[in-house]
Amino acid sequence: MDGVELFLLGRTLMKLGEDALPTEGLGGGHRPVLIVTSDILEHPDSTVSEIASRTSLPQSAVSNAVARLKEAGSITTTTDPRDRRRSLIRKADRISARVAQVRATTIDAALAAALGTDDPELVNEVVTALELLARQLRPSHPRTAASSDPSTASRKQGG
Repeated sequence: MDGVELFLLGRTLMKLGEDALPTEGLGGGHRPVLIVTSDILEHPDSTVSEIASRTSLPQSAVSNAVARLKEAGSITTTTDPRDRRRSLIRKADRISARVAQVRATTIDAALAAALGTDDPELVNEVVTALELLARQLRPSHPRTAASSDPSTASRKQGG
């Protein structure tokens, strides 16, 4: 696999993730909400301007996403003690009903559709592979010794 293939796979996985999310009654525009959510989780107590800068989203898109997340109970805001005109944004302490619904929804149906199969064994095999990738590549989870396995070096060298 080369960098282009990895990039295209990443885009495919993003689209699958979007397809797997329950969206009943939410309207459109989920991608900015997902991007903002990810940034808030990685950078708690950020301002809208800081999130916009890091994500390259327009400030208006970040503000709209923050409003949606706040309405859903997924985030909280507090006044910035250094500048009382600004709000600091962080994930909510309690899991909202919306977050619980999203977490309870599996990716199986979206994955089966993308794979063009209804074979539960194949879907489970791919889910297991995705779970392994997630464990190894999430920024909040340091790589384990297994991730520096010498057998992966041969793939990098074409062997």
